[in-house]
Amino acid sequence: MKIGIDGSRAFLTQRTGIEEYSYQVIRHLVETRQCLVSTDAMQVVLYLRKKQKINFSLPVNWKIKVLRWPRFWTQFGLSLEILLHPIDVLFIPAHVAPLVHPKKTFVVVHGLEYEIMKDAYSFWERIYMRNSIKLSCRWAKKIIAVSKNTKKDLIELYKIPENKIEVIYNGVNLEQESKNNEQYERYKPYLLFVSRLEKRKNVAGIISAFEILKEKYKIKHKLILAGRPGFGYPEVKSKIENSKYKNDIIEFGFAKEDEKFNLIKNSETFLFPSFYEGFGLPILEAQNLGVPVVTSNTSSLMEVGGSSVAYVTPTEPESIASAIYKIISDENFKNAIIEKGYENVKRFSWAECADSIAKLLSS
Repeated sequence: MKIGIDGSRAFLTQRTGIEEYSYQVIRHLVETRQCLVSTDAMQVVLYLRKKQKINFSLPVNWKIKVLRWPRFWTQFGLSLEILLHPIDVLFIPAHVAPLVHPKKTFVVVHGLEYEIMKDAYSFWERIYMRNSIKLSCRWAKKIIAVSKNTKKDLIELYKIPENKIEVIYNGVNLEQESKNNEQYERYKPYLLFVSRLEKRKNVAGIISAFEILKEKYKIKHKLILAGRPGFGYPEVKSKIENSKYKNDIIEFGFAKEDEKFNLIKNSETFLFPSFYEGFGLPILEAQNLGVPVVTSNTSSLMEVGGSSVAYVTPTEPESIASAIYKIISDENFKNAIIEKGYENVKRFSWAECADSIAKLLSS
């Protein structure tokens, strides 16, 4: 059996949610599933873009195929490669399958946020994602949904048969490293948001909540916003510049892995009151580092957070501010949330995620 894996999103130098998922799944497929690494009858081809490199060793039955296609890498480059060198199974960790694909194609769908939050995406982005993901779902033998909420959306919005969808949760990187160093001490105390600075993530709502905390509760904290600009960023920038407390709002920019974990570990509260999410990996990253989380009572976030986070109504800045203040002012509540967070993280494992995927691929 010959299995192809799209690694084009896994080995980018700056990984966000879907890229991190792709990286962790591929890495753990290598490390944890013997049926993909120890049999002579099994061959695995990892497709990469030019200039991409992996930072871990591959088993002898794995090989790398670099596709030097400058544009439309998936539909032209990967399609042509599969046409010229057929495979038995194709695994797509990031939404979009190529036009040429084997019957046994498995596609991971991370969420249909663009269908729920239409005004948080450009017109052309919505059209592209809708058409490409719909086709990928039609072509796939099996769709892997990262949450029960995403499965529900696929059934309701795209009329996908329930038995075609397998829910396999993301994991969390338990090897996160962080150090209490001077670089982060100078910001303390601070509240933290890490993700794209975009409309769907409710960054403007976070800023409004921060202003309430400053005005009503007189907190001394700073607010750090870490991440690249996304759709709707001009509104976020304007909100910051016009804020009475703009001197206490820090735009950190994109945070590399070590920077991200250091930022999280040294923060007093992690903020993730997003309007809609297919999964919500940042919640688990914060909990694994012992930081209490404030998140939304919507979409998959309650599924991921369980009873271990402080829930808010994302459309109400006062709700966000109230939850944050309860954490920073009530030590017992804060400690209880942290302990529940440690327990919650145990429900999610990259090894188990990769193992479940490997069983599908080799079945």
